[in-house]
Amino acid sequence: MREESGRVPRHEMVASQIRGRGVADRRVLAALATVPRHLFVPPSLLGAAYDDAPLPIGHGQTISQPYMVALMTAALRPRRTHRVLEIGTGSGYQAAVLAHIVARVFTVERLAPLAAAAEVRLAGLGYGNVAYRVGDGSEGWPEEAPFDGILVTAAAPDVPAPLLSQLAVGGRLAVPVGGLGIQTLTLVQRTDAGIEQWTEGGCRFVPLIGRHAFPEGT
Repeated sequence: MREESGRVPRHEMVASQIRGRGVADRRVLAALATVPRHLFVPPSLLGAAYDDAPLPIGHGQTISQPYMVALMTAALRPRRTHRVLEIGTGSGYQAAVLAHIVARVFTVERLAPLAAAAEVRLAGLGYGNVAYRVGDGSEGWPEEAPFDGILVTAAAPDVPAPLLSQLAVGGRLAVPVGGLGIQTLTLVQRTDAGIEQWTEGGCRFVPLIGRHAFPEGT
């Protein structure tokens, strides 16, 4: 699928799957309408690139459902000046969406082959405001903290404590919390008075592997 032919299904995806389901942030909608999702999926799945579903990308990982990408991005209330940490680079699609909206994206991936492929892909598409790291995402990226937003693209049994500590005052964190089946999308905001936490419904993600998440082999 060439870029020209991807434009129509991309806009249809935004209209039906995202705007049609209540996501109203215009910057998020514009980013989803711009990022060529078909370039972030395996060639064998090009025909499903704009479907309302997650898709496998190898190494037991997935590219998230477009609606969930939009919902979690909007939940951060991202601004042009923000610095956002993403945990779980995967194919790089979520990082690309964030890069359209915020000043700087820091993305951490546990699996080196995925991280390397995502960096090449995003560089080829001209995203120069993304920094990459291979490592334990549950530890965050303390050297670059604090962050205005933190988005976790894998499920943790609880909100990882290091990520909470790396959230700036006024910042928001979105993370799927639960077991290995259905999880709950959990949102956290750090205020001057402390931590506020609430949920936004059910979701299903692959497990976050790390010291402050699920153990290796989960």
